[in-house]
This record gives sequence, C-alpha cells and structure tokens, in this order.
Amino acid sequence: MLCVDQCVDPEDGVPPSKTSQFEEHEAQRMLQHRSDSDGPSCVSMKSDQSKHFLIRFKDERPADRRVQLNGSELRDQPVQQHQTHLDSIFKMLEKDFFPFVRNELKRVQRVLTSDFPASLESEEEEEVLDSEDEGQRRSREAFLEITLHLLRRRRQEDLADCLWSKTVVPECGHKLKSDLKEKFQCVFEGIAKAGNPTLLNQIYIELYITEGGTGEVNDEHEVRQIEAASRTPHRAETTIRQEDIFKGSPERDQTIRAVLTKGVAGIGKTVLTQKFTLDWAEDKTNQDIQFTFPFTFRELNVLRERKFSLVELVHHFFTQTREAGLCRFEEFQVVFIFDGLDECRFPLDFHNNQLLTDATESTSVDVLLTNLIRGNLLPSARLWITTRPAAANQIPPECVDMVTEVRGFTDPLKEEYFRKRFRDQEQASRIISHLKTSRSLHIMCHIPVFCWITATVLEDVLKTREGGELPRTLTQMYIYFLVVQSKLKSIKYNRGAETDPLWSPESRKMIQSLGKLAFDQLQKGNLIFYESDLTECGIKIKESEWM
Repeated sequence: MLCVDQCVDPEDGVPPSKTSQFEEHEAQRMLQHRSDSDGPSCVSMKSDQSKHFLIRFKDERPADRRVQLNGSELRDQPVQQHQTHLDSIFKMLEKDFFPFVRNELKRVQRVLTSDFPASLESEEEEEVLDSEDEGQRRSREAFLEITLHLLRRRRQEDLADCLWSKTVVPECGHKLKSDLKEKFQCVFEGIAKAGNPTLLNQIYIELYITEGGTGEVNDEHEVRQIEAASRTPHRAETTIRQEDIFKGSPERDQTIRAVLTKGVAGIGKTVLTQKFTLDWAEDKTNQDIQFTFPFTFRELNVLRERKFSLVELVHHFFTQTREAGLCRFEEFQVVFIFDGLDECRFPLDFHNNQLLTDATESTSVDVLLTNLIRGNLLPSARLWITTRPAAANQIPPECVDMVTEVRGFTDPLKEEYFRKRFRDQEQASRIISHLKTSRSLHIMCHIPVFCWITATVLEDVLKTREGGELPRTLTQMYIYFLVVQSKLKSIKYNRGAETDPLWSPESRKMIQSLGKLAFDQLQKGNLIFYESDLTECGIKIKESEWM
C-alpha cells in the first residue's frame, strides 16, 4: 500500500515527505475520470489507492466554496492531508519506540552483567512489571526474542545463552510454579471435584515418615501391617520431614538421587508429594530445585502405545517448558516425581530394555522410565517414587539411594486431624473419646483416609441420629460409609433428598456390580480400575463416580 511506501527509511534514499510521480499520475487520472463520469469506476474501488483518495458522494461544504476551488487544490489536498497525518503518527511512534528500546536494552545489559536471574528484580521493578497489562508483557517478550535472535546472528552465542537462561528459564519456572500451585492448593473431600474444596495447607498434618525398610513383601492383611507399624519399635528410627526427602539423615554424606517411599493404601503418599510440590511452588522449601515435574503412573499408563523422548514427555504434560523451548534439562536441577508405582501397567524390564542416554531420542515410555530410574538418562535429575509395599520390588535395589516409609498418623496426630476437621471442639472431643474405646478403629486411624471415612460417618450419625449409638467395629463403619455415599449419589445424580429410601433396586444392583468388580480385579492383582474394567461388569462411569 502507498501509505507504507511513503514512509520508507531516509537511508533508502527516498524522502518520505515527497509525493512520488506515480501518485501524481494516479491522482491526475482519477480527477480526470471523475470529471467525465457521475460515479466512481470499479477499478478505482478495488485499487489500494482508492483507500486514500476518498470519494465523497455528498460534499458537506457550501456549493459556492466548491466552485472557488481550482483543479490543483482538489488534486493536492487529499494526499497532503494524509501525508501530514501519517507523519504525525510516526513521530508519535518514534517518540514511544526509542525510549522503549533504550530501556529494554539497558535492562538486558543489566541482566547480563548481574549474578542474578531477571526474575530477581528490585522491588520497584517488580511493582512496575506487576502493573503491566497483557499488551505490555507481550511487547517485552517480543523484544527479548528479537534481542536473542540478533545476538545469535552476530555470533554472540554465549551472550545469547546467558540471556536465555536468565530470562526465559526463570519465566518458565514462574509459570510452572503458578500452575502447580493452582493444581495442588486445594484438596476435595468427598466425591472427586464435587466435595468441599479445602486448602491443603489448612488441613495438612505432618506424616510420620521413617528412613529405611526391609523391602520384603508382606502378604498379611493391611490392617495387620498397620497394627505392627503402630507398635513402639525396638530400635531407634530416623524420621524425615517431607521437605527433606532428598537430604536424608545428617550422617549421610552421599548425594541422594533416587528415593523410594513405601506405604499402605490411603496412608497419605499422594498428598505427601502434593504438599512437597506445593511448598516448592510457593517458594517455601527446596529453592535449589529449578523444576519439579510431578507425574502419576495412572496418567502415564494411557501412553503405553505411544512414543516420546524424555523432552517430549515433559513438554506433553508441562506445556510451559515447550513454550519456552526448554530442552536441555541437564543444565538445571530437576526433580521427577512418580506417584503410585503399584498402579503401573508397564513391564519395567530393567534387564532387557534398550540402553538410552539421549533425552531427545523417541522410544516407549517403558524404556524412558527404566533408563531414567537407572540413571542412564539425565543422571543429574532427582527422582521420587511412591508405591504400596507389594510393588516396591519392581525397582532394583541398586537404583535406589534411600528407602523411606510413610507410617501415617501417630496418636497425637490423629487427635490433631479431628480437631482440625471439626470446628465444634466438643464434637471433636466426643469423636476422639469414642475412637479410643474401639481398638480396631483407633489402630485404623493411622491411615489418613480412614480418618476421613470415620469423620464423614460420625458427623452424619451425630447429625441424623442424635443420642444414637456410634459404630464400634470396622464392619459397622464401612456399612455406615456405604449409606452416606448412597445418600450423596441420590442427591447428586437422582436429585433426591437425604430422606429418600436408600436401597432402591438401582442402588442394590450398583453395589452388587461394584462388589463383583472389586473381587474380580483383586483376584487378578489389579489395584486400580479403568473404564474398560468397569464396562466389563456392566457399570456406567457416571453411575460409579459416587463410590
């Protein structure tokens, strides 16, 4: 378009203030055409020039003024007005543009000469950056990309890499922390995504974690394992806080790369990893770690038939790293969390899988996992794997630097849980006293999820059956829990009321189907069910969500 051609750089030899001969010719031709015709031609309406020579079907000036204008004035006025307007706009742009470039270049230079990343700005600069709107932020990002590009064009690779690591990488880490914070700051009690969301930091209670473990598979009922764990140990145990999971005991002098954490079902392994990630994302602990990538085997299982490189796998789950172009993870301190090894449906053949050392080479997820755990792939990374005890032997002992065990709640922690759970402290005291009268219930409350089941049941019983007897056995507790869940199912899916009959034919059929599902899958050794498993038992996903 002519409006762009007229604003060429003075260094190109064409002054922007003069009208080209082509424009003069076009203006003369159009005026001549208008004097011979009552209306505009189709050619002039389609040309770019028609955008700047406006056709006025109704001139707003008085008739006598139109008569007094000669041909030269009619010819020059539209072009001159447009040019003047354009000059004015570009002068304003120049006034805004050069100070912006100057300030951004100063900022880039300050980043390159500083020992700190660009994310560690002064308080004044942080306030300015926080007040920026989306357009300003995108302008800064675009300028940074241009600067990186120009540095590399001038073969200043070291400076470009330094600038990238001090600006793009911290920004990527900031976005990752923000997303992980949003993901893990709330826990949902009750039906997934339908219960009351509660802040994890408000209800989290420090779990009892010990270093070491026999590594043996115990085939006894998990209740017996809990009872054994609740006894006073004959030897001194080393306890570990979740934020120190990679530090180990003080007497350890070697670097801990891979940690295996065992614990029975519902003992709090998943919440433990979420709390670790949340504390890191909120800049509370482990700030020597630049990137934390939490995975679950449940998520990974659906990728069994696909191929990824390690870089592609991270990009798949954490899109912030892909957007930042982050590919060289060996340059950073990275933590991979793999939660729920007992749910893993990969063979994890550590002896026969191919050797892999290139993080950009695509292969199966199974091969990626075995090489990452062995340390062939990205040996600088730290790994944290959680599992139930029965599945712990899938990882060769030589691949693990430290084994820990989540023992759940000690007796004081049980009381702390119920006092946090209930605002009415009189009610909390009554529940705690009742649990102490039942040995089996008190033992089972070592498991946090059983504490939640107990709190849910007893709250409902105290509300609906005032003065009634509270459940004292595990069987009674689970029956009452089934009743509570049945009520929730009726309210959520059938729009019923809490007073509706509980055991409708549909509810009976659903409970029988779920019982068959549990029995069949446990016989096969499966600890988690997928959609195909439920379909085999004639269960619809939506109907089974309440359990």
